[in-house]
Amino acid sequence: MGRSQQTFSKTEKEKKRLKKKEEKRKKMEARKLEKEENGTGGIPIAYVDHNGNLTDTPPDPSQKVKIKAKNIEIGIPKKEDIEEEFDPVRNGKVSFFDNSKGFGFIIDTETNEKYFTHVSNILDDITENDKVTFELEKGPRGMNAVKVKKVEI
Repeated sequence: MGRSQQTFSKTEKEKKRLKKKEEKRKKMEARKLEKEENGTGGIPIAYVDHNGNLTDTPPDPSQKVKIKAKNIEIGIPKKEDIEEEFDPVRNGKVSFFDNSKGFGFIIDTETNEKYFTHVSNILDDITENDKVTFELEKGPRGMNAVKVKKVEI
């Protein structure tokens, strides 16, 4: 006579599956009873108040704000619309410069940001700790300092 194909792990898995099924059935019955007792059926309604928060009570109509559709702006204004006085010449200090490799870094005195500079963009000879003026230009890895001039003290 053949051996039974039922192993211990199979019986344990079957017990767990039946237990989950029974728990699910009990939860469903509990929800049905609760629904009958409360008399509420369906999905509860959520309202949005005048501040944009979700509430379970309807909003007060007296606090409703009227907005005209023509006053709503969609998108971002063009750069030409924004007029901002911007001085392209900036002041800074050379934090590092390597003459043999031909590059260095300049720290802006106003923003304390570090900008890369290459020997091809330098107009005067500079060394570390020199005060300089420069302009910014978009490079492949961020902003670069160009037209770098040494400031005489």
